Amino acid sequence: MKKHTYEIKVEWTGNEGTGTLDYKSYNRNHKIIAPGKYGEISGSSDPSFLGDKARYNPEDLFLSSLSACHMLWYLHLCAVHKIIVTEYLDDAMGTMEETENGNGRFTEVILNPKVKITDFNRIEEANDLHKEANKMCFIANSCNFKIGHHPTTTAV
Repeated sequence: MKKHTYEIKVEWTGNEGTGTLDYKSYNRNHKIIAPGKYGEISGSSDPSFLGDKARYNPEDLFLSSLSACHMLWYLHLCAVHKIIVTEYLDDAMGTMEETENGNGRFTEVILNPKVKITDFNRIEEANDLHKEANKMCFIANSCNFKIGHHPTTTAV
């Protein structure tokens, strides 16, 4: 079995002079940096938890990871099956439930890929490949909830 290791650096940039003196004394801003990668991601927490709404929060990144992993597997499977994809756009949505004690978890993610292919006769087959992509997706395989797919495929 192959093993893959990933490294990421998360640096908190939100100390406003008093550190974490209390819940409102600091901001949640941080940088996400990967060795050898171009640029950084500006992160914060969700605005519900006093974060900066203009920055990505962990929930955004989690949802984008699921969507991107699914897309990459889907494109791979289409290439293997000789289905030519010319466009792919996903409007993914996720639901996280927060409990009374403040913790929470995602309970549902729905991927809504809009795909354009070149052959009208293969739309059904193209839609079916989303099920296979879900089975292959590393991120989806790491989740403890169902991930739904509502693809819309058209031919150009």
